[in-house]
Parts: sequence; structure tokens; C-alpha cells
Amino acid sequence: MSSVVPVPMRLLALVLGSLWLAAAPAHAALFEDEEARRAILELRQRVDATRQAFDKQAIDLSKLTDENAQLRRSLLDLQGQIDSVRSDLARQRGLDEQLQRDVADLQRKQKDLTQGVEDRLKKIEPTKVTVDGQEFTADPTETRDYEAALATFRKGDFPGAQTGFFEFVKRYPQSGYGPSALFWLGNAQYATRAYKEAVANFRQMLSLAPTHPRAAEAALSIANCQVELKDTKAARKTLEDLIKVYPQSEAAVAAKDRLGKIKS
Repeated sequence: MSSVVPVPMRLLALVLGSLWLAAAPAHAALFEDEEARRAILELRQRVDATRQAFDKQAIDLSKLTDENAQLRRSLLDLQGQIDSVRSDLARQRGLDEQLQRDVADLQRKQKDLTQGVEDRLKKIEPTKVTVDGQEFTADPTETRDYEAALATFRKGDFPGAQTGFFEFVKRYPQSGYGPSALFWLGNAQYATRAYKEAVANFRQMLSLAPTHPRAAEAALSIANCQVELKDTKAARKTLEDLIKVYPQSEAAVAAKDRLGKIKS
């Protein structure tokens, strides 16, 4: 029977310590592997989270890019509309300017037309005239014919003036020029020695317009015609009536002088 050799406690402690030391590295390695796995997992999680965030940002960026592109297209469309409106405005402005020119041209033509009509109306419409201090309305043709006859008289063409005034009185029996025309007709006849005819026209004038500014002068002319006709009695009566009817006239002064010569 073999005997058991007792192991001293000190030696046992050394053996156990050695065994523990030998087992410690394996335990530490096991611990480090577990930490590494956890670190890797956390790293993967962070990578995944980062990738997801990046993908989301990429999606947002793509969306933003699309929106930006859409905005650019909208801006381009708007710019095109603005250019179109500007073009329309320029065209409208051109049309307005042309319209203004057309309106101005029409107004000028209308003014010319109106002036032409007025000028033509003036040639046919009666107008107010003043002759020998008498104002009345006369047609342009009356004025033309009267002035033509008077111009003939002033040139010394008494036969022509006689014809002109005779035709005037015949053509315009109601004319306001009538008394003056009869006066000058009588003077033209006096100048051509047609005394009886002159007396008749002077008397007709006095009958039509006894208050005419030339009435006293017409009465004096009647007396002159009567003197030329050797009818001194009639001449004296005419001069006396003239002085009574037109006492303040210059013809009355001349009548007094003539009356004195007839008496002598």
C-alpha cells in the first residue's frame, strides 16, 4: 500500500496561482472578442444610420434639385410671358401712335373741310354790311354786283355805271343797297345828261328812304337836273323843300346858295 505524500500548502497555493495565471489570458481574450463584436455592431449601426441619413439627404437634395429646375422653368415661362407682354405693349404703343396720327390727320382734314364749307357758305349766305351809314343784310352776290357797278362809276365810266346800277336795281328790288344804288344811278344819268331819268331815280330813292344819309344830296341833285332842264320854278320849289326837310345838312347850305342864284 502506497502512501500519499502530503503537499505543503505553500506549494498548493503556487500551483493554483499558476493555473489561474494560465487561464487568465484565455478569459481576457474572450472578453476582448465580446467588446469588439459590440463595437462592430455599434459601428455598423452608426454606418447604417449615416447611410440612411445620407440617402434621405440625397433624396431631399434630388427633390430640391427638381424643385429648383421646376422653378427655373417657371421663371423662364414667366420671362417669356413678360417678353410677350412687352412685345404686345410695344405693338399697342405703335398702334396708338398710328391712331393718334390718323386722328390728327382726320381732324386736320375735318378742319379743312369745315373751313371750305364755311368759305362756300360765306359766298352764298347773307352777311351784315354797312353802306352810307346804313346797316343791313345782303347776299354776297348783291355785294359783288353793287361794288362792281360802283367801281365802274369811280373809274369815270358813267355809261357803264348807269348800266351796272340799272341792272342791279332790276335784279335786286328788295336789296338794302337799293337806295344807294338809285342814288349812284341818278348821278351816272346826270353825268350822261339823262336828266329826266336821273330825276325819276332820285325821287324813287327819296320815296324809299327819306332819312337816308344821302337823301338831302339826292334832293339837291334833283334841283340841279331841273336847272339843266330849264325848269327854274320846280328847281326853286325843290331847294326850298330841301332846306325845310334837311335844315342841318350840308346840302341845305348849298341849296340856299343855289336858291339865291336862281332868284337873281
